[in-house]
Amino acid sequence: MPAPMQPEVHAFFDEATNTVTYVVRDPQGSACAVVDSVLDFDYASGRTDTRSADAVVAFVRDKGWTTEWLLETHVHADHLSAAPYLQDRLGGKIGIGDRITVVQDTFGKIFNEGTEFQRDGSQFDRLFVEGDTFMIGQLRGEVLHTPGHTPACLTYVIGDAAFVGDTLFMPDYGTARCDFPGGSAEDLWDSMQKILALPDATRIFVCHDYKAPGRDQYAWETTVAEERARNIHIGGGKTRAEFVEMRQKRDATLSMPKLIIPSLQVNMRAGQMPEPEENGLSYLKVPVNGL
Repeated sequence: MPAPMQPEVHAFFDEATNTVTYVVRDPQGSACAVVDSVLDFDYASGRTDTRSADAVVAFVRDKGWTTEWLLETHVHADHLSAAPYLQDRLGGKIGIGDRITVVQDTFGKIFNEGTEFQRDGSQFDRLFVEGDTFMIGQLRGEVLHTPGHTPACLTYVIGDAAFVGDTLFMPDYGTARCDFPGGSAEDLWDSMQKILALPDATRIFVCHDYKAPGRDQYAWETTVAEERARNIHIGGGKTRAEFVEMRQKRDATLSMPKLIIPSLQVNMRAGQMPEPEENGLSYLKVPVNGL
């Protein structure tokens, strides 16, 4: 079997949300995809900014590349997606997992969105399911459904690289929380086994990094072999039962992400703000005691 293609991967780290956005290029051409983009948002003022997205736009334009996909690994709870902004400037189709409909139904109720909010995923251009494939130029991508953090989480395996979203972090930091509505530590364990079954040399690119204790630099690239051997939550032969117990106890101590309320309302709409009201402004709701 021939070795998988090795895409060119460029990372853009947003320290305000500890998020990594990736530009992934077909090494044999100029086609690219953007994975997990960031729209800057100041919660205190309610103002958005496009500094992070503009850096991606400038980079892609400077390279002369063609953007074919704007990929979301899941509905993020810690940052707002800039996918519509990037689509307007770079083109490309916005893709996410088909279980977005479950997330939309859950949070449509929590935010009391009413019948005008469509819960069928139609805000996105492509809804992926397990086993789907897609192309970035001549570069082939495959889709793994990897729920646990949320029901709609995906891992995109593009050549020799896997973009795992919030499923896995760097080996010294561990794994994602599972206490959001629809999350499951049991599902997360099973999902991680799919990722760890990929070839040892597969490059893993994580969506966030928070610098584990004792590490001075941010990091976001590792390998399947390193995760399997050294991940502090699942590596070194830990069992499913041990992981589930650890994850559930740890999650019970965590506070909510500071941008969860605006992020969910925007990201379940594929990065769009709620429809403006009569005065031309969009509003984000705060469900008191709802989360």
